[in-house]
Amino acid sequence: MDNSQSPPLIGANIRRIRRENGLTLDVLAERSGVSKAMLSQIEAEKVNPTVATVWKIAQGLNVEINGLLAGSEGPVRKFHLTRRDNITVLDTDEEGLHIRVLTPVQMVEDLEMYLLTFAPGGALRSAPHFPHTEEFLTVIDGQIRVRAGDRDATLEEGDFIRYQCDVEHDIENLGGGPAVVHMVVRFHKRSLAQ
Repeated sequence: MDNSQSPPLIGANIRRIRRENGLTLDVLAERSGVSKAMLSQIEAEKVNPTVATVWKIAQGLNVEINGLLAGSEGPVRKFHLTRRDNITVLDTDEEGLHIRVLTPVQMVEDLEMYLLTFAPGGALRSAPHFPHTEEFLTVIDGQIRVRAGDRDATLEEGDFIRYQCDVEHDIENLGGGPAVVHMVVRFHKRSLAQ
Protein backbone atom coordinates (compact mmCIF):
# COMPACT_ATOMS: atom_id res chain seq x y z
CA MET A 1 0.00 0.00 0.00
CA ASP A 2 1.40 3.40 -1.01
CA ASN A 3 1.06 5.93 1.82
CA SER A 4 2.88 8.71 -0.02
CA GLN A 5 0.91 11.89 -0.46
CA SER A 6 1.20 14.63 -3.03
CA PRO A 7 1.89 18.14 -1.78
CA PRO A 8 -1.18 20.37 -1.60
CA LEU A 9 -2.03 22.15 -4.85
CA ILE A 10 -2.09 25.75 -3.66
CA GLY A 11 -2.06 27.54 -7.02
CA ALA A 12 -5.85 27.55 -7.31
CA ASN A 13 -6.16 28.92 -3.76
CA ILE A 14 -3.69 31.70 -4.51
CA ARG A 15 -5.49 32.63 -7.74
CA ARG A 16 -8.91 32.55 -6.01
CA ILE A 17 -7.81 34.73 -3.08
CA ARG A 18 -5.95 37.13 -5.37
CA ARG A 19 -9.03 37.57 -7.57
CA GLU A 20 -11.37 37.90 -4.58
CA ASN A 21 -9.21 40.83 -3.49
CA GLY A 22 -9.13 42.34 -6.98
CA LEU A 23 -5.35 42.03 -7.28
CA THR A 24 -3.42 41.59 -10.50
CA LEU A 25 -0.34 39.39 -10.68
CA ASP A 26 1.74 42.58 -10.91
CA VAL A 27 0.30 43.94 -7.66
CA LEU A 28 0.74 40.63 -5.84
CA ALA A 29 4.32 40.40 -7.14
CA GLU A 30 5.03 43.87 -5.76
CA ARG A 31 3.42 43.12 -2.39
CA SER A 32 4.98 39.68 -1.92
CA GLY A 33 8.41 40.07 -3.51
CA VAL A 34 7.73 36.97 -5.64
CA SER A 35 8.12 37.57 -9.38
CA LYS A 36 5.08 37.73 -11.63
CA ALA A 37 6.48 34.85 -13.70
CA MET A 38 6.88 32.65 -10.61
CA LEU A 39 3.38 33.55 -9.36
CA SER A 40 1.95 32.61 -12.76
CA GLN A 41 3.72 29.23 -12.68
CA ILE A 42 2.53 28.57 -9.11
CA GLU A 43 -1.07 29.46 -9.95
CA ALA A 44 -0.90 27.12 -12.96
CA GLU A 45 0.42 24.34 -10.66
CA LYS A 46 3.56 24.05 -12.80
CA VAL A 47 5.93 24.40 -9.82
CA ASN A 48 5.84 23.55 -6.13
CA PRO A 49 7.00 26.63 -4.23
CA THR A 50 9.23 26.57 -1.17
CA VAL A 51 7.79 27.30 2.26
CA ALA A 52 9.52 30.69 2.17
CA THR A 53 7.83 31.54 -1.14
CA VAL A 54 4.41 30.44 0.16
CA TRP A 55 4.97 32.59 3.26
CA LYS A 56 5.82 35.64 1.10
CA ILE A 57 2.69 35.10 -1.01
CA ALA A 58 0.53 34.76 2.12
CA GLN A 59 1.98 38.04 3.41
CA GLY A 60 1.26 39.69 0.06
CA LEU A 61 -2.34 38.46 0.17
CA ASN A 62 -2.66 39.35 3.87
CA VAL A 63 -3.79 35.82 4.81
CA GLU A 64 -2.46 33.13 7.10
CA ILE A 65 -0.19 30.60 5.38
CA ASN A 66 -2.59 27.75 6.23
CA GLY A 67 -5.25 29.59 4.22
CA LEU A 68 -3.19 28.85 1.10
CA LEU A 69 -2.64 25.21 2.03
CA ALA A 70 -6.29 24.49 2.94
CA GLY A 71 -8.90 23.27 0.52
CA SER A 72 -11.07 25.69 -1.40
CA GLU A 73 -14.30 25.11 0.53
CA GLY A 74 -14.86 28.82 0.89
CA PRO A 75 -13.15 32.18 1.14
CA VAL A 76 -10.35 32.64 3.64
CA ARG A 77 -11.52 35.15 6.24
CA LYS A 78 -9.04 37.80 7.30
CA PHE A 79 -8.44 38.31 10.99
CA HIS A 80 -5.36 40.44 11.64
CA LEU A 81 -4.53 41.82 15.07
CA THR A 82 -1.75 44.28 15.82
CA ARG A 83 -1.07 44.82 19.50
CA ARG A 84 -0.40 48.33 20.79
CA ASP A 85 3.28 47.54 21.41
CA ASN A 86 3.73 46.41 17.79
CA ILE A 87 2.14 49.42 16.08
CA THR A 88 4.62 51.28 13.90
CA VAL A 89 5.42 54.84 14.97
CA LEU A 90 6.72 57.20 12.29
CA ASP A 91 9.23 59.94 12.95
CA THR A 92 8.67 63.03 10.82
CA ASP A 93 10.44 66.30 10.24
CA GLU A 94 7.34 68.11 11.51
CA GLU A 95 7.50 69.47 15.06
CA GLY A 96 4.72 68.41 17.42
CA LEU A 97 3.41 65.45 15.41
CA HIS A 98 3.20 61.80 16.48
CA ILE A 99 2.05 59.26 13.85
CA ARG A 100 0.95 55.71 14.66
CA VAL A 101 0.44 53.40 11.66
CA LEU A 102 -2.52 51.11 12.40
CA THR A 103 -2.57 49.04 9.19
CA PRO A 104 -0.11 46.27 8.29
CA VAL A 105 2.67 47.06 5.82
CA GLN A 106 1.00 44.89 3.15
CA MET A 107 -1.75 47.49 2.84
CA VAL A 108 0.55 50.38 1.93
CA GLU A 109 -0.84 52.40 -0.97
CA ASP A 110 -4.09 50.47 -0.80
CA LEU A 111 -5.92 51.42 2.38
CA GLU A 112 -3.95 53.00 5.22
CA MET A 113 -5.09 53.97 8.73
CA TYR A 114 -3.30 56.26 11.15
CA LEU A 115 -3.73 57.77 14.59
CA LEU A 116 -2.26 61.28 14.55
CA THR A 117 -1.47 63.23 17.71
CA PHE A 118 -0.68 66.92 17.28
CA ALA A 119 0.90 69.14 19.93
CA PRO A 120 -0.50 72.69 20.04
CA GLY A 121 0.41 74.34 16.74
CA GLY A 122 1.55 70.99 15.27
CA ALA A 123 0.81 70.28 11.62
CA LEU A 124 1.11 67.63 8.93
CA ARG A 125 1.81 69.10 5.49
CA SER A 126 1.56 66.71 2.55
CA ALA A 127 2.32 66.75 -1.16
CA PRO A 128 -0.36 65.45 -3.55
CA HIS A 129 -1.03 61.70 -3.45
CA PHE A 130 -1.99 59.51 -6.42
CA PRO A 131 -4.94 60.81 -8.50
CA HIS A 132 -8.36 60.35 -6.83
CA THR A 133 -6.84 59.36 -3.46
CA GLU A 134 -9.07 60.35 -0.54
CA GLU A 135 -8.53 60.96 3.17
CA PHE A 136 -11.20 60.40 5.81
CA LEU A 137 -10.60 62.14 9.16
CA THR A 138 -12.41 61.86 12.46
CA VAL A 139 -11.39 64.24 15.25
CA ILE A 140 -11.09 62.23 18.45
CA ASP A 141 -9.99 65.18 20.61
CA GLY A 142 -9.18 68.84 20.06
CA GLN A 143 -9.70 71.27 17.19
CA ILE A 144 -8.01 71.07 13.80
CA ARG A 145 -8.03 72.80 10.43
CA VAL A 146 -7.92 70.78 7.21
CA ARG A 147 -6.83 72.39 3.96
CA ALA A 148 -6.95 70.57 0.61
CA GLY A 149 -6.05 72.73 -2.37
CA ASP A 150 -8.09 75.94 -2.12
CA ARG A 151 -10.67 74.51 0.35
CA ASP A 152 -10.43 74.42 4.14
CA ALA A 153 -12.55 73.60 7.17
CA THR A 154 -12.27 73.75 10.93
CA LEU A 155 -13.25 70.59 12.80
CA GLU A 156 -13.83 69.81 16.47
CA GLU A 157 -14.18 66.65 18.53
CA GLY A 158 -16.51 64.15 16.84
CA ASP A 159 -16.44 65.90 13.43
CA PHE A 160 -15.70 63.93 10.27
CA ILE A 161 -14.39 65.07 6.90
CA ARG A 162 -13.72 63.37 3.58
CA TYR A 163 -11.64 65.05 0.88
CA GLN A 164 -9.52 64.32 -2.15
CA CYS A 165 -5.84 64.55 -1.31
CA ASP A 166 -4.37 64.51 -4.80
CA VAL A 167 -3.54 68.19 -4.18
CA GLU A 168 -1.30 69.81 -1.57
CA HIS A 169 -3.05 69.38 1.76
CA ASP A 170 -2.41 69.87 5.46
CA ILE A 171 -3.86 69.24 8.89
CA GLU A 172 -3.10 71.69 11.70
CA ASN A 173 -3.92 71.75 15.41
CA LEU A 174 -5.69 75.06 16.18
CA GLY A 175 -6.35 74.39 19.87
CA GLY A 176 -4.33 75.13 22.99
CA GLY A 177 -4.01 71.44 23.87
CA PRO A 178 -3.20 68.24 21.99
CA ALA A 179 -5.41 67.12 19.11
CA VAL A 180 -5.97 63.46 18.21
CA VAL A 181 -7.19 62.48 14.75
CA HIS A 182 -8.03 59.10 13.21
CA MET A 183 -7.14 59.16 9.50
CA VAL A 184 -7.93 56.69 6.72
CA VAL A 185 -6.26 57.06 3.32
CA ARG A 186 -7.98 55.26 0.45
CA PHE A 187 -6.05 54.94 -2.80
CA HIS A 188 -7.94 54.53 -6.07
CA LYS A 189 -5.32 52.65 -8.07
CA ARG A 190 -7.92 50.26 -9.45
CA SER A 191 -6.88 47.52 -11.79
CA LEU A 192 -8.75 44.47 -13.01
CA ALA A 193 -7.64 41.03 -11.84
CA GLN A 194 -5.92 39.05 -14.56
